[in-house]
Amino acid sequence: MNKVTGEVDNNGFYGRFGGAYIPEMMYPNLKELENRYREITDSREFREEFTGLLRDYVGRPSPLYRAGRLSDYYNTNIFLKREDLNHTGAHKINNTVGQIILARHLGKKRIIAETGAGQHGVATATVCALTGTECVVYMGALDVARQQPNVERMKMLGATVVPVHSGNKTLKDATNEALRDWISNPCDTHYIIGSIVGPHPYPDIVTRFQSVISEEIKAQLEQHNGNPLPDAVIACVGGGSNAAGAFFHYLQHPEVELIAVEAAGHGVDSGESAATIALGRPGVLHGCLSVVMQDADGQITEPYSVSAGLDYPGIGPLFAHLHQKGRVNFQHATDREAMDAAFLLTQLEGIIPALESAHALAFLEKRKFTPDQTVVINLSGRGDKDMEAYLKYIKEHNGGKSHQ
Repeated sequence: MNKVTGEVDNNGFYGRFGGAYIPEMMYPNLKELENRYREITDSREFREEFTGLLRDYVGRPSPLYRAGRLSDYYNTNIFLKREDLNHTGAHKINNTVGQIILARHLGKKRIIAETGAGQHGVATATVCALTGTECVVYMGALDVARQQPNVERMKMLGATVVPVHSGNKTLKDATNEALRDWISNPCDTHYIIGSIVGPHPYPDIVTRFQSVISEEIKAQLEQHNGNPLPDAVIACVGGGSNAAGAFFHYLQHPEVELIAVEAAGHGVDSGESAATIALGRPGVLHGCLSVVMQDADGQITEPYSVSAGLDYPGIGPLFAHLHQKGRVNFQHATDREAMDAAFLLTQLEGIIPALESAHALAFLEKRKFTPDQTVVINLSGRGDKDMEAYLKYIKEHNGGKSHQ
């Protein structure tokens, strides 16, 4: 295997993927960010404030928990990286804390964001409330309906939530509207992208802020086992921010298998899926070259997943690169498999996961690990926001499986 890193080159590419394919009107915004973000984020002042807020406000480090009953069930050693215990309930807060500090250093007074599941929107609204910054969040109308608790949380935090009624009314369409806003307001506005997608330097910025996850896993696993290297790390992947965070410090350790689980929806071949690596091909979406779900004419096809955070028709350019290099093992899980995995964790460990994270848990049914192996699963968020979907599943399946 060739040496693989998560570092972007000077032109904003990971191998052949990445770059900044943007309208001319967006160029000044992006160039300012590209020219200054490394200098700002590498400064002592930034690092001290960032790590201080992660510790005192977010609650990091998040625990690495050995799930005893789940480990017994699968006859292996399973550790859960508890990003669900972060303030706001997901990994998204790591990135928004970093970007709100970055925005202040850039002199920006207004923040915009896009969100699917709502966790990134909540995290953005949270840090805007913390800093007294105006916040506008774009969200597909379909996601507004199915993630109502998070919509109300954003409003309570003082954000303006703008439902987007174009296209499939989901994350892709919300991103389109956020980009239009940024083009129209170049001077005072910073766009906090929530995943490792979009034009350079956003994939690199978000990856850097989320890499705190794998940095902590290594230190915590060494405390638990005397060895910082597990046999496998598993994470769900849509755009890819939580997986990038969980994998980053293991990319140069080929002995650690990295497993990314996409959302297969009703099945990869059903026509209702969000498994980009399984179904996509190279193309440009939202300002970068990556792997994209598209038809024969190059038109973006609409993804589907029960999980609002995974129904995006593309993937971050870092993961397109890692797939091409064979460094990450891409798998997929259906809605039903994710639901079953969520109920299993709930009943065995008393932890209700986000539907996104449940896709990663579902992989345990597809691979038998040995009793002496160690597996880390990034539990990227908690399931409060998905209770309506869980209750609907219980009603339709007579309470689901029992694993007591």
